Amino acid sequence: MKRLLKLGVVTSALVMLIGSPAYAQDISIDDLALATIVLYLMVATVLVFIMHAGFAMLEAGFTRQKNTANIIGKNLMTISLGIVVYYAIGWGLMYGEQVAGLFGSDNFFLIGDSYDPDGTLEIDFAFQAMFAATAATIVSGAVAERMKFGAYVAVAVVMTGLIYPIVGAWTWGGGWIDALGFADFAGSTIVHLTGGVAALVGAAFLGPRIGKYDPTTGKARAIPGHSIALGALGTLLLFFGWFGFNGGSVLELDGELIGFVIVNTALAGGAGGAAAGIFTRLKDGKWDVAMMANGILAGLVGITAGADSVALGMGLLVGFLAGLLVVVSVSMFDSLKIDDPVGAISVHGTCGILGTLWVGLVAMDGGLLTGGGAELIIAQVIGIVGVIAWVGVASAILFGVLKAMGQLRVSEEEEIEGLDVHEHGVAGYPELVSRS
Repeated sequence: MKRLLKLGVVTSALVMLIGSPAYAQDISIDDLALATIVLYLMVATVLVFIMHAGFAMLEAGFTRQKNTANIIGKNLMTISLGIVVYYAIGWGLMYGEQVAGLFGSDNFFLIGDSYDPDGTLEIDFAFQAMFAATAATIVSGAVAERMKFGAYVAVAVVMTGLIYPIVGAWTWGGGWIDALGFADFAGSTIVHLTGGVAALVGAAFLGPRIGKYDPTTGKARAIPGHSIALGALGTLLLFFGWFGFNGGSVLELDGELIGFVIVNTALAGGAGGAAAGIFTRLKDGKWDVAMMANGILAGLVGITAGADSVALGMGLLVGFLAGLLVVVSVSMFDSLKIDDPVGAISVHGTCGILGTLWVGLVAMDGGLLTGGGAELIIAQVIGIVGVIAWVGVASAILFGVLKAMGQLRVSEEEEIEGLDVHEHGVAGYPELVSRS
């Protein structure tokens, strides 16, 4: 009912736009209010859906052309399977009737009535399904260029059907982490850290790409992607979609809050890209374009947990810090010989932790440094540790089983020649292949 009350002005305007007084009398204010909520969430859903095009372009651009079709195929399967599996299993585990604060027990296939806020069940599901697929597709970039396609499909199914929904049940679904007072507005931990931890485990089980590390010195070698233009396009599509990711998470037409969230999102993304660019110029003497892209995404991940709860200046600052942190984190994982072709672990995992802790530190209501005491930051730390533990163990079992079955990594020959032809029977750029 809170949503409906906030929509008085909007619904009155819609009544005026109907045109016919007789027709307007047949439509209640509640019906019009519901319609505006559905329309609002539909737009947000479309924006988050577009982010999957962004992931596809970014990953394709920042990897080699011989694996382009493979990258696109993984992203197509992620959104396709993700929606279906989340519909069948994931939604019920996440938002069904809670069992001991651990998982839901009904609403599978959207059957049941334990979750139906204001009659918006279907559009809420559509919006949330995009988030589930996002958590899964984060893994794709970190395991690029050496993982069997069938193995990735299995990972996407388990991520959207089990691993992510359990995290969601503990938090947004009203489970044990939520009961602690944990705050994650749009998913710095729930979506991004979940995907980042699974990506880290997957990259560790797979091992590095052939030639990534010098056999004599052990130092990381750069393996440039084939298209900075595609990578930049993907980044900008993700930035564009993030306004729906965060803005849609308001879940109601609260104009003041939506505007605040959108500005915080824009400031953090901009600050992250600027910080990463300036930092790489000072550190290496060059303006690293790929790292600028990752800096933008790092800033967006950093603000996602607190877009509704930290002051605009603090949103700008967390974006700036995330832009610096992602550069350091990428170098750290390289030194540990964790090969992540697109920096997904650092962008989503490392900066997901930063964003979640940032809420506990500087939230306008309850932040440690804003006079709120330690309760919120403690809840944030416990939530982060709990999610890392669950996702780490579950994904280790998943990748471990795939590896034991011999189904995880492609052969050396397939990796050298490229996954496109071997896994899909078609090259991402057929004309280039035919000329060579």
